[in-house]
Amino acid sequence: MNNYSIFLSLSEDFIGNYLSNGKGLSLNTIKSYKYAFRLLIEFMYKQKGIDANKIQFSNLDYNTLLSFFDWIVSIRKCSTKTRNQRLAALMSFSEYAQNRNFDAASVFRNSIIKIPFKKTKSECRSWFDTDEIKIILNLPNDYTAIGLRDKVLLCIMYATGARAQEICDLTVSSIRFSNNNTTIDIQGKGNKYRRVKISEHASKILKNYITKLHIEHTPNKHIFSSQTHEKMSVSCIEEIVRKYIKKAKQQFPNKFLMKSYHPHSFRHTTATHMLEAGVPIMVIKNFLGHSSIQTTQVYAELTQNTVDKYVSEWNEKWFNDYPTLPEQNTSNNNIPSFLNI
Repeated sequence: MNNYSIFLSLSEDFIGNYLSNGKGLSLNTIKSYKYAFRLLIEFMYKQKGIDANKIQFSNLDYNTLLSFFDWIVSIRKCSTKTRNQRLAALMSFSEYAQNRNFDAASVFRNSIIKIPFKKTKSECRSWFDTDEIKIILNLPNDYTAIGLRDKVLLCIMYATGARAQEICDLTVSSIRFSNNNTTIDIQGKGNKYRRVKISEHASKILKNYITKLHIEHTPNKHIFSSQTHEKMSVSCIEEIVRKYIKKAKQQFPNKFLMKSYHPHSFRHTTATHMLEAGVPIMVIKNFLGHSSIQTTQVYAELTQNTVDKYVSEWNEKWFNDYPTLPEQNTSNNNIPSFLNI
């Protein structure tokens, strides 16, 4: 039996068992939950002088929790979005803990549900129009090893609409090559798998890349590696996208005018272009691996290209014969091992 308090014992079971086995959450989501607990333990140690194994639910009253969330914003410089994520994680734990030990966890539960979520600025979904995606995919110099990797990576991101983590997880065994029906098995959120078909062009460059790396007979080998690791990280993909967006903006100053771009912009682009091509929204839902149609529904907003297209057709049809007018001029030994990232 360990020397954990009731709080820490329930935390360990919540993190180690319930989130994966009970809720079926992905490793990435569980990692996010761990950060919430690590921050809370760090706060209690540094600001309250309480070791991790001595934290009691009774210590986590309303004022303490309010101070904690103020601390992660003012001292740890967490964004409002991140603050809300940490609050959601601990709120989920409070319900779990109260269901298992009502007397011990009731103070914590009653306190944390009083902490409000803060409003965040709605972020504009960035995506590329058809000219911009062609530019981006042609920027990498495929005569170099890094350039070839980047070209294939960006192409597959667009071809599959996969999330950055899903791209990182791709292995040789994920690919099923066929002349006209190459598919990729993608492990999505909650360990749910989906199979997506990619174009013949994307299939060809992916197969050539795998062959060039001599990994076609090593099924567990990851498709994309960094210069230091066999498996690429999400942060590495973010850096690659930043690199080519910067180049694209320099070479084409009249394009790429949205405020910011990131790996998810490729996913938005895939969904937007599929909608513009007339692909039914339920097909797009399954292709992207959304659990709910409501998530896919956000892409149903008409893009400017679509608006321009229909307005132009309307103008040509109804206004062509009208006369024109002349122009007017943390790492800490106090953190329990089960919260290791």
